[in-house]
Amino acid sequence: MHTGKRSMAHQPQIRIPATYMRGGTSKGVFFKLDDLPEAARKPGAARDALLLRVIGSPDPYGKHTDGMGGATSSTSKTVILSKSSQPGHDVDYLFGQVSIDSAFVDWSGNCGNLSAAVGPFAISNGLIDPAKVPENGTCEVRIWQANIGKTIVNQVPITNGCVQETGDFELDGVTFPAAEVPVDFMNPADGEGALFPTGNLVDDLDVPGIGVLKATMINSGIPTIFVNAADIGYTGTELQDDINSDPEALKRFETIRAYGAVAMGLIEDIAEAATRQHTPKVAFVAPPAGYTASSGKVIAEEEIDLCVRALSMGKLHHAMMGTAAVAIATAAVIPGTLVNLAAGGSERDSVVFGHPSGTLGVGAEAELIGDDWAVTRVRMSRSARVLMEGWVRVPQSSP
Repeated sequence: MHTGKRSMAHQPQIRIPATYMRGGTSKGVFFKLDDLPEAARKPGAARDALLLRVIGSPDPYGKHTDGMGGATSSTSKTVILSKSSQPGHDVDYLFGQVSIDSAFVDWSGNCGNLSAAVGPFAISNGLIDPAKVPENGTCEVRIWQANIGKTIVNQVPITNGCVQETGDFELDGVTFPAAEVPVDFMNPADGEGALFPTGNLVDDLDVPGIGVLKATMINSGIPTIFVNAADIGYTGTELQDDINSDPEALKRFETIRAYGAVAMGLIEDIAEAATRQHTPKVAFVAPPAGYTASSGKVIAEEEIDLCVRALSMGKLHHAMMGTAAVAIATAAVIPGTLVNLAAGGSERDSVVFGHPSGTLGVGAEAELIGDDWAVTRVRMSRSARVLMEGWVRVPQSSP
């Protein structure tokens, strides 16, 4: 019988200004640092708890029904932006990759795709000096990527004083055309480490249960382990379901990733890989071959220089992570890497690769300094668009 008594005090939801944006083939929830609740304005448990609740994680159902996430690595993302604390930069960009099924936010790397949305957001939300924004033309936004301590530059199209979002630039993996945003990743070797942390362009990576694999392990854009598709029983033309519907295959890729992470010096023990899901990435490469992309688009062998497939957060990515595309571009222009060899082994300054959703062209500038390779710039074109803006709501028990 209802007694009229309340067994507990019901806390109202709080609302936090936020923007839901697509950048490249990813989307995420963007915040200005100053708009976050005070406890979440600094790194730590309060910030992580808030972002987990916003996205809807951890979700044992794997659907993100009660949050803003899309239940994939491409859509389980958060971004915190502020005016830059770094000389010569406009905005500080902090990226949080939110785990879907565990209470974990990975701050160890960047999202290259969402990098294309940072400049547009910063301009539209007052983080850029208005004097820098032309009435019509291009606004260069210099971004400090705070996760990895690197510079990214957006060339943002401006029409009538506002960010131009619509246009005819098509990006495979994105449904509709939009305005093109060229993105430059400056000196993208990860952190302060070597471009090739093992000192080799190609290593013999001994993976228990799989064998010794040829591997190129590179720190550019994001730490990435490249192996040959043929060495692990694939053609390089696989689509998502070919890999993601095979639990044993996913386990094998995770094992490769874990042993590669140890070889790259990212972790000391295999067990640590479980708490570092975002990095490194693992990808497999193959010479060019024709296939039908996930959209039904036919990709002809002569359109591409090589095929690449990459995994993110334990699943084959539907297109290509922007940071992994930086790694691909870098490795492609360095003779002797597995990526370069798959593309024919020639000297080059750009490459067009096939991925599950279509193709992507990327360019890089690399040079040999003494015995060590250095990459000074990687460029790719993306697009970005505001999907929704307003407030996200979370129960007040969240920070």
